Amino acid sequence: MATYLGTHGSKIQNYTTDPDNPNTGEVWYNETANTLKFQYPAVTTSGSWRTVASLNTARYVAGGNVGTTSAESLVFGGAGPIANTEDWNGSAWTEVNDLNTSRSGPGGFGVNTAAISAGGYDTGPAGYTESWNGTNWTEVADLNDGRYGNASAGTSTAGIITGGGSTDMAVTTETWNGSAWTEVGDLNKKRRNIRGAGTTSAMVAYAGFNDPGPNAYTADTEIWNGSSWTEVNNMNTAKYNMAGAGQSSTSALSAGGETSSDPTSALTEQWNGTNWTEVNDLNNGRFGVAGNGSVTSALVFGGSLPGYTTATEEWNVGVPIGAWATGGTMNTARSTPRMGGDKAAALAFSGQSASGDTGLTESYNGSNWTEVNDMSTARNNGAGCGTQTAALAFGGFQDPSSHLNNTELWNGTNWTEVNNLNTARKQLAGTGISTSALAFAGETTPSSPGANSALSETWNGTNWSEGNDLNTARRDVGGAGVVTSALCFGGTSNLTVTEKYNGTNWTEVNDLNTGRSNLAGGGADNTAVLAFGGSSPTTGKTELFNGTNWAEQNDLNTARNTLGGSGTTTDAIAAGGSSDSGITTATEEWSATSTTTKTVSTD
Repeated sequence: MATYLGTHGSKIQNYTTDPDNPNTGEVWYNETANTLKFQYPAVTTSGSWRTVASLNTARYVAGGNVGTTSAESLVFGGAGPIANTEDWNGSAWTEVNDLNTSRSGPGGFGVNTAAISAGGYDTGPAGYTESWNGTNWTEVADLNDGRYGNASAGTSTAGIITGGGSTDMAVTTETWNGSAWTEVGDLNKKRRNIRGAGTTSAMVAYAGFNDPGPNAYTADTEIWNGSSWTEVNNMNTAKYNMAGAGQSSTSALSAGGETSSDPTSALTEQWNGTNWTEVNDLNNGRFGVAGNGSVTSALVFGGSLPGYTTATEEWNVGVPIGAWATGGTMNTARSTPRMGGDKAAALAFSGQSASGDTGLTESYNGSNWTEVNDMSTARNNGAGCGTQTAALAFGGFQDPSSHLNNTELWNGTNWTEVNNLNTARKQLAGTGISTSALAFAGETTPSSPGANSALSETWNGTNWSEGNDLNTARRDVGGAGVVTSALCFGGTSNLTVTEKYNGTNWTEVNDLNTGRSNLAGGGADNTAVLAFGGSSPTTGKTELFNGTNWAEQNDLNTARNTLGGSGTTTDAIAAGGSSDSGITTATEEWSATSTTTKTVSTD
């Protein structure tokens, strides 16, 4: 049997206080508290949704529920009706061979190499059943009771379908043995556009739409034991046309749908075999959405926002996460400071303090801020980039009404005025280094406050040159990267829009999970970026971009907007800004991974 000594090469150590920097997996004894403690990597304990690669074809009331995790899926059919089928490999959707018969609202079950599509609606409720072998669909035996919007679960050789819209609302249940359907026990309550999870011997079916009237939306939940249905505890919110995921009758997830008060709900609920619990919402509320997976790894796709959508979101639990730690406070509280460097060596400059526009500059050594020489021109809402010893500041605003194009260069000791931006603006973003930088977005027109800009300019160490515009004009954006590989994200008003720059053109990519403006960011290039803080409302939300998708991380300790930020996804720094209680001196340092300490009482 393995021992702690054999595994770690040492015995459990005794301490009067906890060690300063314990290793992951290390166990120690705290003599003062009389407790054993150990440290392990921090991961998400509750699930959350993140935006991933979109479908190729926007669709509503499509078939899904194929695949046991978010790493695989199959979507087929949809309103129109259409026959299009797409396969998901964990990172992207690929168009594959179509259904033989176009239809909307089919049921589905299995995995993406062996699946069943059953029922649907073409000119009326249909019993069509088709079998998927990973390449093609083949027509097989029809359902006994044609229907659409049914609950389905199981494998390609042992499946189950219940409820749905038939000539009336269906209560019938049918099981599939790989070649034929057999009618079994009925639901207690008829309904359509319901969802389910489980197997032919143990299934949960929930929610749906009943006869039109005051009780049209239902939260009813029923459990199948292989021979009959039993009513159990209801969902918290009555809904229909939602996505479902889950692999057993005791473990299911419901997301989105339509409720009596919200036609495009983002509500997500989790079933534990006894009760439903509300968990984190979808980023994009929608109805007529499809899904698959489990309560720890799920996928939802398509639906209507309204307007058919290609949006896909992934649900995960237990994902390693980074964390913010409190650093040394700035000497002068200010909003809209601009920054260069990282958490070990940073520079903060400009902004708006309690006394107004400022050119104050402070240098950070990883522990403390020190005031150094001021900028030549005080300003707020400008942009900046670079390092602690070589930085660039450009644009901004000087009260009461001056949009600035002034550019200044920092050499580690002093600021020097250099050639100006071509277009004066405030509330812009900047990325790069002091000899090669990018300026983008902002507000350009003093006579028309709120005039968003898509302008982009590049700096070669001497002059600014106009480049290709952003696709979406905006201000108060976040930015990160270098002049050949940059990212622009968020902006007024609470935008989620994200665009990549390749040195020539901007291209729209997957959105932030939380729309916001007045946020900050850090990143070495456009494949690895951290976005943090912002408004409205004031938030500490932090998201990590991996070149394709954004994933939620641990929040800032101090929620704030108009903050400064720089660094990379492993060593970012956040400083200053405005919290709900006013402008702040707070500084926080980011670590890409974090740990949790567990205490075991020995009393």
